[in-house]
Amino acid sequence: MKLSQLRAIVAVADYGNFSEAALELNLSQPAISHAIATLEAELGVTLFARGRRGAVLTAAGERIVAHARQSLQHLELMQKEANLQKGLDGGQVRIASFRSVATHLLPVVIARFRDRFPNIGITIIERPDYLDIEQTLRDGRADIGITYLPTSPEFEVWELVRDDYVVLLPPSACVRGTHLTWDELAAYALILLPCLPCGRLLHQHLTTIAPPMNTASGIQEDSTIVSMVMQGLGAAILPRLAAEPIPSSLHVYPLPAPLKRVIGVATVAEALHTPAVFAFLDTLKTFDFQRLATIT
Repeated sequence: MKLSQLRAIVAVADYGNFSEAALELNLSQPAISHAIATLEAELGVTLFARGRRGAVLTAAGERIVAHARQSLQHLELMQKEANLQKGLDGGQVRIASFRSVATHLLPVVIARFRDRFPNIGITIIERPDYLDIEQTLRDGRADIGITYLPTSPEFEVWELVRDDYVVLLPPSACVRGTHLTWDELAAYALILLPCLPCGRLLHQHLTTIAPPMNTASGIQEDSTIVSMVMQGLGAAILPRLAAEPIPSSLHVYPLPAPLKRVIGVATVAEALHTPAVFAFLDTLKTFDFQRLATIT
């Protein structure tokens, strides 16, 4: 029996239908339906009578939901007791992130956080892509993940920043005007990150919007791509944060058809976080990361 099932049965009992319960728990209606159906199968009884008027507790459901409420209350009391014992005088916050955010955005947050909570340790776990970051969260090896949005419903998420993809042209490039056309970009050998997994968004965008171009996508490191453009070996398309620091001699243009990656903060929905983790999440929410990313 899972905590998510207990939360689902209580929410459906409170709201009388699956759709409002899903909104309350920030889950999809199919996820709520699956949780209830799985619990009914495990218990061997029907918990709700489904009909036009919504979901009504059966006699067995009424007795079982009372126990579910008690279980959730006990879990909340356990967490409160643990929080009282731990406080904010110590503890650890583990953050899984890809390099560009770990380099350009997280240090300023960590500096402010340590001013307030000097005894809480911060660990940054760098991962090459968002799939690894999300798996690190699932495995319990990180408390907070910086990933791409949207993500799966098992995570509680909120948007951190939107990062524009930009075109980098070598120092010798000569482009008329402030905007680049696809034809002008096609004149260069185009160096991209591999398609999977982090480059998938860009590759899909180019396949849908752009004409065929001469591309190479075997290089794994953002900094290597920037160095190759510096040497006149081609042009590149990278998220701006990933390209930073951009050498001043390179020419930077927006894509002919704009594209952004949406970066968000994720935590496992059912996780019981320590006060240190909640404090760090609150600190993250105080920053205007869109402005910070623009001036980086």
